[in-house]
Amino acid sequence: MKSNTITQENIKILMEIFYEKIRKDENLGSIFNNAIGTSDKQWEEHKIKIGNFWSGILLGKGDYNGQPLKKHLELPSFPEEFFEIWLKLFEESLDKIYNEEMKNVILQRAQMIASHFKNMLYQ
Repeated sequence: MKSNTITQENIKILMEIFYEKIRKDENLGSIFNNAIGTSDKQWEEHKIKIGNFWSGILLGKGDYNGQPLKKHLELPSFPEEFFEIWLKLFEESLDKIYNEEMKNVILQRAQMIASHFKNMLYQ
């Protein structure tokens, strides 16, 4: 049964599903591996960090203290279309965990973040 609530536990599951997809993606995998590293330990740290980011946004708690836009600005350039791939993989991951209403709440936030990042990176 898909969840109708957002919890720290299902955010953690979301990170597992989503980043497994990212690591395997032909377009995004190498970008993320170059930025994060290739070891499982590095990926675990990243999933915890980004899980905290989403906990802060969605639940108002978590200890994320990074600068996500700055991190993206520091990456080697990549095609703007890759944001659409990222969103598609994120939506697929959400769909495995949340009911339609919760999926749409989270996806709307992700779309706003992606739009802001795209504006900063490509405008």
